Amino acid sequence: MLVLPVTGEPVYPCAPCYTVLLVLMIGLYAKWIGDWEHRLASADSNRIVRPFEWGAEWLVEPPPNGDAPQVLERFLQDSLRRSDDFYSGPTPADYNLNGNHLTFTSPIHSPFPENNTVHGFLFKAQEDRKRAVVVLPQWNSDAMGHIGLCQLLNKFGVTALRMSKAYHDRRMPPELERADYHMSSNIGRTVHAFRQTVVDVRSCLTWLQRQGYERLAVLGTSLGSCVAFITAAHDERVNAGVFNHVSMYVSDVVWTGVSTRHVKQGIETHLTREQLKRYWSIISPGSFLERVRARPIPSLLVWARYDTTFLPEYSKLVLEAFREMCAPHQVFTLPCAHYTTGRFPFNWMDGLAMCRFLSKTL
Repeated sequence: MLVLPVTGEPVYPCAPCYTVLLVLMIGLYAKWIGDWEHRLASADSNRIVRPFEWGAEWLVEPPPNGDAPQVLERFLQDSLRRSDDFYSGPTPADYNLNGNHLTFTSPIHSPFPENNTVHGFLFKAQEDRKRAVVVLPQWNSDAMGHIGLCQLLNKFGVTALRMSKAYHDRRMPPELERADYHMSSNIGRTVHAFRQTVVDVRSCLTWLQRQGYERLAVLGTSLGSCVAFITAAHDERVNAGVFNHVSMYVSDVVWTGVSTRHVKQGIETHLTREQLKRYWSIISPGSFLERVRARPIPSLLVWARYDTTFLPEYSKLVLEAFREMCAPHQVFTLPCAHYTTGRFPFNWMDGLAMCRFLSKTL
């Protein structure tokens, strides 16, 4: 409101003026978030551009002529058709709970002893209502990632089992500083890591079920969200899913996201974006939407309006697909970006939305 200096009468700006002011404010806010996100995304100085490798030996025996691209493509397309087999494994025989620390041998073997032991930390709700969720933090999370979220879930009466993904924190081989072997320019190894993590999550669900938990859920953030979605699509014991940052295809994230520029640099001179999408369809949520349609799972889809890692255009494709399928779901929109999701106040907004959803749904 303005006041004329002579008459003292108030003068109200016209509607177009308010619109211009609103646009300017939104622009300034978006720039503030973008600058903050850039600082957070640039903080890590240990990203390595690794050489491109087909990695066929991680999944199949290479043929005598070494025709890895064709062998991999045939194997992965066949795996899509039989994904129930691909994402299953034997039940671990060595579950061990020491205090709140759960360990067991991964049903999927890798050449790294550290990675073959799965670590989970159990946070039991005080009022045990036989409800539990397996929590999967983001890519490159350290051992403390999502501990606060697990404790918040307890306040809402939900028990949480926080699992370390393949090659993360305690499972990281000594030559690594980052969890590069879970997502890298080695095509086959990346697929193998996803498969291992999904099977490990299913093993955690088995353990929780044996402890008497009747209502089970999965909650994943970023890369963990992709893993959680694939798990939910293949395991009928999952009663609800929280997918914190969503995108249809892993290849889209790698090709366009700021967090994965170094991965793209190792791939782009060998594969096109469409070729990468074909090879990595087996590890992408978009490949398993029909399974969700066939068995509707109450889901919370979280996306960030200014995300530069999971670009909003790809997140919106997931939201649109759920609407078209009439799948039971809720949407929560964060007014921030990817890295800033972990900063106050957005971490609290995100955490409370996820906890409320699971408390009401399970």
